[in-house]
Amino acid sequence: MPLTRAEALNRVRRARVGRMATITPEGRPHVAPFVFVLIGEDPDLHAYWVVDRKQKRSRSLRRVENLKANAAVEFVVDGYDEDWDQLWWVRVSGTGRVVRSRTEREKAIAALQAKYPQYASTPQPGPVIGIDIERISGWEEGGLPWATGDGLLTSGRSTPVGTATDHGREERRSR
Repeated sequence: MPLTRAEALNRVRRARVGRMATITPEGRPHVAPFVFVLIGEDPDLHAYWVVDRKQKRSRSLRRVENLKANAAVEFVVDGYDEDWDQLWWVRVSGTGRVVRSRTEREKAIAALQAKYPQYASTPQPGPVIGIDIERISGWEEGGLPWATGDGLLTSGRSTPVGTATDHGREERRSR
């Protein structure tokens, strides 16, 4: 059964943690786990996270500073299982920003509190970061989807090397 765009979004909404990549000033990737909430309806989707009270080395997080310098951001949610027929991932790409609107901040915090009970009991004074989602892609074992340039999921299968659809790579390797 193909992983449709609706199913990809459902998996992102249900995910408890993601891995977010930002770009350092030196142009290097910086990846960190994060908790988030997805708000909106397709195609007007936004992910939010907050700099919370968990202990950190500094109140000035590298990923926030990275987003201020380069707003490009991606995050991945995935499902791993020892039964590799159950593997899947969804990648979300967009533009990150510090939320300035009080109304938007309150909406994001309320949604985070609804998803994560840890936030409901403790105020979160840190900045809220919004990710304006531009593209969603995904894959599921059993051959399923990947993204097209317009962010729509289409059916496809990762093809093993040496098959007819491998465009001659097997032949080139054997020379």
